[in-house]
Amino acid sequence: MRILGIDPGYERLGIAILEKPHFAKASRGKEQVIFSECFNTSAKLEFSERLKLIGEEVKKIIKEYKPEILSIETLFLNTNHKTVMQVAEARGVVVYEAAKAGLKIFEASPPQIKIATTGYGRSDKTQIIKMVKLLVKVDAKKQSDDELDAIAIALTAFAHLR
Repeated sequence: MRILGIDPGYERLGIAILEKPHFAKASRGKEQVIFSECFNTSAKLEFSERLKLIGEEVKKIIKEYKPEILSIETLFLNTNHKTVMQVAEARGVVVYEAAKAGLKIFEASPPQIKIATTGYGRSDKTQIIKMVKLLVKVDAKKQSDDELDAIAIALTAFAHLR
């Protein structure tokens, strides 16, 4: 089974494809990171152009890696309402592309992601990143929080779909 994990954003979009092979001896059935990146859009672009680029990137990833499920983080409210609205719009583009491609949609709240990766619903970012690196093999060059969050989000879907 392949899962597309997305940490939504319009400036930085964390993207990860994880796979859990069926009883493969080499992986012992453990989740594997097939692909991950932090996709960036330039602040110099119009917001609508940024959304278009996000949609095109997600569509390309879905076509190339053929995931069955999109796992995406739900939004939490903060004091900057403009940012929340724009992230919600970027998130909508991602969900649209996934639904259009026939993927099942799994939405995970921040506490669910924290529990699935660390076992504690109030873990901080450092604890989550540390556990992600213990749970799956991650290229040492992968240091983007957004990218590692996308991996955590995909791992959450695996934990909930057992």
